Amino acid sequence: MKTLVIDGKSHLLGRLASVCAKELLNGRKIVIIRCEKIEISGKHIKNKFRLLSRFKKRTNTNPKHGPFHFRSPSQIFWKGLRGMLPHKTKKGTWALLNIRLFEGIPNALRNIKKMNFASALRINRLFPGRKFSNLGEIASEIGWTQKKFIIEAQKIKKFSRKTTSKVFYEKNYYNRKNLESENNFNEIVSGYLKGINPVNFTEMNDSFGGEKKNKIKYLSIKLEK
Repeated sequence: MKTLVIDGKSHLLGRLASVCAKELLNGRKIVIIRCEKIEISGKHIKNKFRLLSRFKKRTNTNPKHGPFHFRSPSQIFWKGLRGMLPHKTKKGTWALLNIRLFEGIPNALRNIKKMNFASALRINRLFPGRKFSNLGEIASEIGWTQKKFIIEAQKIKKFSRKTTSKVFYEKNYYNRKNLESENNFNEIVSGYLKGINPVNFTEMNDSFGGEKKNKIKYLSIKLEK
């Protein structure tokens, strides 16, 4: 099966997790990028305190035995997805190994086509006017420290993409202009030699440049001699 690359922006956490769980159990491999842009229905402060309340739950005798609580958006989504899979069975374990989660956009996936699940988009599933919160903002307030680095990396990538596209456009634009002027110059010279299209130097367009004008003048003088 083809691997799905999903852009997590504007998807609701629970609905996206349920769709991904179904696809993973069917044997599909999934990659989700921009997990910090996933959204949760409800007020920001309510979702924040709901996640903070989980951090109090631990093993009193030895906290190393768990439960373990994550702070990054990708790990929060992963734990929600795990609850929708039979992860203690062999089938569920293999299904959970077939998903990869990233904050931001990795360089290897920058030019690959991304997909959305329409049934999990917030604009389709949440009633207009309802409150919603951003998973990346909540994670940064409960201990995730990589948000500023992700934002800076995306700005650098955006700037480099714009500069490279600008250089590519200018290079092709000037090459196309030079090619057109060369073709027009060759047509005029060939027409002059055939006697079909005599050249009027006073009415010639200045777009050909002084060097090509001099070439035509020199050619006309040589022919007259």
